Amino acid sequence: MYLVESKGGAIACMLLALFFLGTWPAILTLLERRGRLPQHTYLDYTITNLLAAVIIAFTFGEIGMSTIEKPNFLNQLSQDNWPSVLFAMAGGIVLSLGNLATQYAWAFVGLSVTEVMTASITVVIGTTLNYFLDDKINKAEILFPGVGCFLIAVCLGSSVHASNVADNEAKLSGFSNDYKDGTEIKDAPVSKTTYPNREDLENEIGVNEKAKFGTAHFLMELEQKRAIKVLGKGTSVGLAITFFAGICFSLFSPAFNLATNDQWHTLKHGVPHLSVYTAFFYFSISCFVIAIILNICFLYNPVLNLPNSSFNAYLSDWNGRGWALLAGLLCGFGNGLQFMGGQAAGYAAADAVQALPLVSTFWGILLFGEYRRSSRRTYIFLISMLLMFIMAVAILMASSGHRK
Repeated sequence: MYLVESKGGAIACMLLALFFLGTWPAILTLLERRGRLPQHTYLDYTITNLLAAVIIAFTFGEIGMSTIEKPNFLNQLSQDNWPSVLFAMAGGIVLSLGNLATQYAWAFVGLSVTEVMTASITVVIGTTLNYFLDDKINKAEILFPGVGCFLIAVCLGSSVHASNVADNEAKLSGFSNDYKDGTEIKDAPVSKTTYPNREDLENEIGVNEKAKFGTAHFLMELEQKRAIKVLGKGTSVGLAITFFAGICFSLFSPAFNLATNDQWHTLKHGVPHLSVYTAFFYFSISCFVIAIILNICFLYNPVLNLPNSSFNAYLSDWNGRGWALLAGLLCGFGNGLQFMGGQAAGYAAADAVQALPLVSTFWGILLFGEYRRSSRRTYIFLISMLLMFIMAVAILMASSGHRK
């Protein structure tokens, strides 16, 4: 099998994983904003997410001759390595729960803040666990200041969200008051025509062009189209879902670390450790199974006031299916590359791919108009959060070690 062994190769894997893992959330967010039910999207996503693991296993995991110390993927399937397999599958379960939760959190908190907060929680908890599991191969004097920067980024992320919610409430409040007074909205450059009344807005009557990002009109139009209705919901709902997702994400990498390196000595004497590719295969199978079970349940018993659906309705829903399948591939290959880099340079350093919010924030601002026409206070919090995040990632990557 092919193994990444150099620090340079590990960093290359991390950078490619960073792009993939920062892009797939933007695709799923786009589909939710277009009105596709998240249950339909996640079922599509999880199919190709498993496919990516199968492709990696039968390519990288089968390259070269198999040896007793380093068996190829197919050889390991018949070995007595179930303790490590269970660790890998446990990691897949918590990752699936985290990914499922973030799909709902994006709607409430926004793509940028959700990714920053979950990534920061992941680093604060997961990186600390990985540092000790990896026998401290990363430089503690560099690693833990980076973890501290991530913790500060979590606090700033909460501030960005709270400030942005206040901005949106002010816009919508002004919108409502203006029409009660019979006056036009100040920055309501929707189009060549404005809405004569609130009822016309809700029915999207009289619009010739798209509302501009960040206006009250844009927020109302978005609420009408999107699958998850968020206006009027408490901000605590989105933050609670985000923190739950962050806790789940913080556990999957340490579980995978235990699966591939057997630090707790659960394997029988003479049984080789699971390779990254075999562990990732079992990891992805459990991720797939839990996602299928939960999302089929959510089809018939939806959460957050989503409409009921059915498996037949899912099968016939081709609107955006290609994008959802692409998102699954990006996430699958991103996770695989992260684990390949972590096996070489230490899983604590590989958590530098949690820089993915930098990519997600770029997509959020470019595609979804997040933070357009927000207050100066929101922009100050946002810029501070991103700068702290960049600093944290740079410090974390500088702590890379080399596994013996």
